[in-house]
Amino acid sequence: MNEQVKSAKDKMDKCINSLNREFSTIRAGRANPAVLDKVQVDYYGTPTPINQMAAVSVSEARVLVIQPWDKSSLKAIEKAIQASEIGINPTNDGQVLRLTFPQPTEERRKELVKQVKNDGEQAKVTIRNARRDAMDKVKAMKKNSEITEDDVKDLEKELQKVTDKAIEEVDKAVSEKEKEIMTV
Repeated sequence: MNEQVKSAKDKMDKCINSLNREFSTIRAGRANPAVLDKVQVDYYGTPTPINQMAAVSVSEARVLVIQPWDKSSLKAIEKAIQASEIGINPTNDGQVLRLTFPQPTEERRKELVKQVKNDGEQAKVTIRNARRDAMDKVKAMKKNSEITEDDVKDLEKELQKVTDKAIEEVDKAVSEKEKEIMTV
């Protein structure tokens, strides 16, 4: 595999991984510990991720339980969750925090699906840009007589195959997330 194709494939893979990470933070009515990934707790003056301060588990389909290793950090974790964009107030029983995820309304689900589709389109644009950049490099190599016309055609086909596969993965991720969101 040519280095331009390999480089383009790496960029496309990174884009798909980024999209999947983004999708994991979108809450669809089910409890998912990934929604807390972006929440930082001020722990003795240092911003610390919740998963480094507590055990985060799913006790029921729509309930997340956060059990801090240091009980004195319970209030700080509660404060950080309330200040975050999650939109759920934790209940504190003195030992653990519970986050109960409400079932999203039909309107909210449609908004989330729109967001997912938009993220998918952005990923496709990034993938196509990676293909274009690689093709520009291949054409520059042809212009400098580093490769032949046949090599250009072969690389073009190979790049298109890699691009089609990446776009197929994005479409699959988008449809799976859409299905998850719309399931009541």
